[in-house]
Amino acid sequence: MPDALKPPAGQPVRGAAANLMGSSASANALSLLRDVLAEQKNLRIAPLLERALARIKAHKPDKAADLALEALQIDERCGIAWHVLAIAREATGDFVSSLNCYEAALTLLPDDPEVLINLGRLAFRMSMHPTAEQLFRHFLAKQPDHAEGMNNLALAIGAQGRSQEAIDILREFISLHPNHANLWNSLGSLFSEEGDIGNAEVFYREALRLNPRLARARYNLGSMWLDTGDTLSALEEVETALKTPLASDEKAMMTMTRGLAQLTLGRISEGWRNYEARNDLNFPDSTYFAMSGPKWKLGLPLAGKSLLLIGEQGLGDEVLFASILPDVLEELGPKGSLTLAVEPRLAPLFSRSFPSARIEPHRTVSAAGRTVRLIPGLEEGGASVQCWAPMASLLRRFRDRLEDFPQRTGYLKPALERVAFWRETLASAPAGPKVGLLWKSAVLTGGRKRSFSPFEAWEPVLRTPGIVFVNLQYGDCEAELQLARERYGVEIWNPPGIDLKQDLDDVTALSCALDLVVGFSNATFNLAAAAGTPSWLISAKGAWTPLGTDRYPWYPQVRLYPSVAYAEWEPVLEKIAADLKVWLGPDESQPG
Repeated sequence: MPDALKPPAGQPVRGAAANLMGSSASANALSLLRDVLAEQKNLRIAPLLERALARIKAHKPDKAADLALEALQIDERCGIAWHVLAIAREATGDFVSSLNCYEAALTLLPDDPEVLINLGRLAFRMSMHPTAEQLFRHFLAKQPDHAEGMNNLALAIGAQGRSQEAIDILREFISLHPNHANLWNSLGSLFSEEGDIGNAEVFYREALRLNPRLARARYNLGSMWLDTGDTLSALEEVETALKTPLASDEKAMMTMTRGLAQLTLGRISEGWRNYEARNDLNFPDSTYFAMSGPKWKLGLPLAGKSLLLIGEQGLGDEVLFASILPDVLEELGPKGSLTLAVEPRLAPLFSRSFPSARIEPHRTVSAAGRTVRLIPGLEEGGASVQCWAPMASLLRRFRDRLEDFPQRTGYLKPALERVAFWRETLASAPAGPKVGLLWKSAVLTGGRKRSFSPFEAWEPVLRTPGIVFVNLQYGDCEAELQLARERYGVEIWNPPGIDLKQDLDDVTALSCALDLVVGFSNATFNLAAAAGTPSWLISAKGAWTPLGTDRYPWYPQVRLYPSVAYAEWEPVLEKIAADLKVWLGPDESQPG
């Protein structure tokens, strides 16, 4: 694998569970390795590997790897040296090298269960969930009463969408072995992912009763509170967990969640500082930005610099974070230059909106279980870049206080001729104000689905008389359109001749031709709001983006409709239905 693809960076994907499989570098795992090391007969190798284990425990995996390599130079068939090297390589994020080392260790130590279970954990981290399941089943065939092995098997099964099977496995094992805290913790996480908060809390608290120092259970409890809107309790639990000695990936995950809790409470400066944990080399589910050259750091002046900003996270996030770009261009000044790497579908829109910037499409690939973001065209044209950064990192510079969020609207510029086209096309629809609807995201896996209402909850909105609802929802939504037609007698108008997922420049123009857009925060909503369209946003309980306010600082014209209770959408949608009637005016024909 090329060197550029080795180091990982982070992306803020906050899972419901922190390192539920444990760690190959945990204190218990290292203790077991020391037991094996005690049997090492080579007097030159044993001290090297003892020092390597001490380096791993001290979170210095590079030095540990050097010591393991020194041991292998003495005896290249030393299985425990390969095992230690595998753990060290994994800790640096070099998963491919780690995988090769684990396989070498397994060849030399076929009866060592720790090698097999660590190899399974690595396969899981690399999103090779079926492979991980096979490895854990093989391990349990040899040690059927091994609690950690059973825990990991259940998690590998759950990650493949077989939640009930995973729950049944844990319940059966716990009935026979009820004193394993991490099993209760994993069971809680599986229930939390299914939205069963009541049972999840019971299981997390049982894990903490059995082991009050189980930081990952305390973190998971706090993470659940964050989702349900009890942000102060969430922050307290996460900060308590962070006081416990942690593996590097656990610490990065928890720091990230602390940042989100702080942002949710309006502690913006602290929040952005901890939000940078998404770029920690050990952050789980990390994205690596395959860039060379210096990375921008807070405090580095931008005036006159040649800066590269890379869009990060999902497409909607790229649009949201792009609100800082007018500020960035102003600070770079006439002697500076800006290169923007954005999702390819955004390139035409960003080129029009920021004509002084060079726009390059980025490309995202999977390499060795890592998400890697590249900019293939960066070297073409000879443009020099003095420093680079993921786009959200500059939020610390330009949005450090609530007062830093400007009142300007419409920083994205649609093609005016396409806006005119869509206004003319919309005139062929039934008479009445045109309101675009968005009710789901293309990604509804795991806990994310709890941030969106079921379509049936939209009934009071859809039954509002005098409005022509326009479908802006990308993806397969024919079932919802048919349900609205057959159950509610409402024909949601489909704009002709447009791919709502791919034609994002035209989608933005279409949204600007509407009177109003209503929906959840997905890519299309952000495009509409960033282009200045009047928009009403439905926000899940515990969402961090309102930044502790009752409005939406990112887009001044957006009206916020927060959920008042976890996953309870009916009151919110009934309020929107009532407000739509007021918005229509007394004669139900003129928008307000």
